[in-house]
Amino acid sequence: MATAWFESVAEAQRRARKRLPKSVYDALLAGSERGQTLDDNVRAFTELGFAPHVAGAPAKRELATTVLGQPISMPVIISPTGVQAVHPDGEVAVARAAAARGTAMGLSSFASKPIEEVVAANPRTFFQVYWSGTREAIEARLARASAAGAAGIILTLDWTFSHSRDWGSPKIPQTNTLGSLMPHAAETLVRPRWLAGYLRTGKLPELTVPNMVLPPAAPPAFFAAYGEWMTTPPPSWTDISWLRSLWDGPFLLKGVCRVDDAKRAVDAGVTAISVSNHGGNNLDGTPATIRALPAVAEAVGGQIEVLLDGGVRRGSDVAKALALGARAVMIGRAYLWGLAAGGQAGVENVLDIMRNGLDSTLLGLARTSVHELTREDLVIPASFERKLGEQ
Repeated sequence: MATAWFESVAEAQRRARKRLPKSVYDALLAGSERGQTLDDNVRAFTELGFAPHVAGAPAKRELATTVLGQPISMPVIISPTGVQAVHPDGEVAVARAAAARGTAMGLSSFASKPIEEVVAANPRTFFQVYWSGTREAIEARLARASAAGAAGIILTLDWTFSHSRDWGSPKIPQTNTLGSLMPHAAETLVRPRWLAGYLRTGKLPELTVPNMVLPPAAPPAFFAAYGEWMTTPPPSWTDISWLRSLWDGPFLLKGVCRVDDAKRAVDAGVTAISVSNHGGNNLDGTPATIRALPAVAEAVGGQIEVLLDGGVRRGSDVAKALALGARAVMIGRAYLWGLAAGGQAGVENVLDIMRNGLDSTLLGLARTSVHELTREDLVIPASFERKLGEQ
């Protein structure tokens, strides 16, 4: 009998693929067009090596840090992702797992669970917003996040296109009714454990997004919210400055890959930026985020916090990002696979993998703290970095 515990994110992914209906798993795998950026996000980490020591390693290592004013046990936080139909408990299970492991949670505007429930499960929750709808509607969402006790705001701007994939995108129903789910019956019936999890709750997977409206209004369907976002004109830097002025607290701009954009973000008054390409779901052909990170961190790292999002699968990947200037990393697919594989315990498992791998890397590099990691700890190929928007 297989143990519930797994020792790698790759094993979590294998179990998720075995447990989930094909269309649900394919939606997690994602990646726009040919998947070039998706692949490079992961592959780029393998091009970086380490320069370890053989003696003088510290007996204990310190992994704790702070991000956006929040003390966390390690420099790994949960990246916001949309409707999490991989498990009935969805974002609440993820929030509980993050809280149990002493780290922060990013909650998507397109999440399936209300922000009030998620903040109750983890007070270190950052609410993610899209530039969607009118200014009045956006302001109302921020007011709701503030009233719920959100620790900060994440503005996501690295999802600006709606590309299909060369290998096909899964067909997702507009709403979950018996009629709309019939075409998915065959793939669902061969995944009885996933189906049983929902049957025990008495509900079908939720495809509504309660955080896009104010209670008691009925939450819109995911695709209705998606349509609103798609038809909203993209924001200007003036719009970003306006949105920043509404939030008196930590504010992260997610999606920066260029030096010039990073400098504009500083001028807009943000607290932090995340070097991100939406996990390869935005403009395909964008370089891996770890390649763009060093130039961005060098340009603005002394003024604001710089995080990295994209391709992180191991604790050693976390160490590489920190050595190249990141304050912390945000993980997405890794914890979703853990959620699919084992619910809250599966997410905790993934976070433990990250922590143990990071600790082992510090030991090998003879570093006492995550704050001591530098470029000298890495073997960096001459052609590795991409300096985008640098004048």
